[in-house]
Amino acid sequence: MNTFENPEDQKLATLASSTLKRTGATQAAALRDSTGRTYVAIAITSPSLTLDAIQAVFTVAMASQISGIEGVVVAGAATGDTSVITTHSPAATIFHIDELGVIAALR
Repeated sequence: MNTFENPEDQKLATLASSTLKRTGATQAAALRDSTGRTYVAIAITSPSLTLDAIQAVFTVAMASQISGIEGVVVAGAATGDTSVITTHSPAATIFHIDELGVIAALR
C-alpha cells in the first residue's frame, strides 16, 4: 500500500481498511474531526435508506455534534460525491483506497 504524508491519515486508512475487511462491506470510511476523534462507518443499503460510506460516516460524526472535519479516508468501492464533507469543511482532505491498495486524493 502507498503511504500518506500525514500519519493521522494513515491511521484513518488503517481504520477504513480494517472495517472493510471485518464487515465484508463494499465500502468503508473513517473520519477525523477537528478535535482528533475518529469515526467509522460502512455503506448501507436497505429498502428505505441508501448511504455510501462517506454519507454514513458523516452522519455518525454529526450525531456526535462535531464542529469540523480534518480528513476522511474511504476504502473499497469508488465514491463519487464528496460534497457532504466539503460543504461542511471545505479544507478537509479526502482519500480513496481501492481494492489493490492504491491511494488517490479526492480532495
